[in-house]
Amino acid sequence: MEILYFTLAAILLYFGADWILNRAEKAAGKRFEYRSLIFFAILLVMALTSFALVRQLTG
Repeated sequence: MEILYFTLAAILLYFGADWILNRAEKAAGKRFEYRSLIFFAILLVMALTSFALVRQLTG
């Protein structure tokens, strides 16, 4: 069951990171030069946090 939680979290994190990046670019008024690197950083921080939370909640 834990694998299902991690999979669902990963899917939500992917779309969440994309949404955050799009909002940041819209606020800046332009596309960022290192878009993929910024996306990776957002996704990494969110993944480490949420996966630790899932691991803690599932035991």
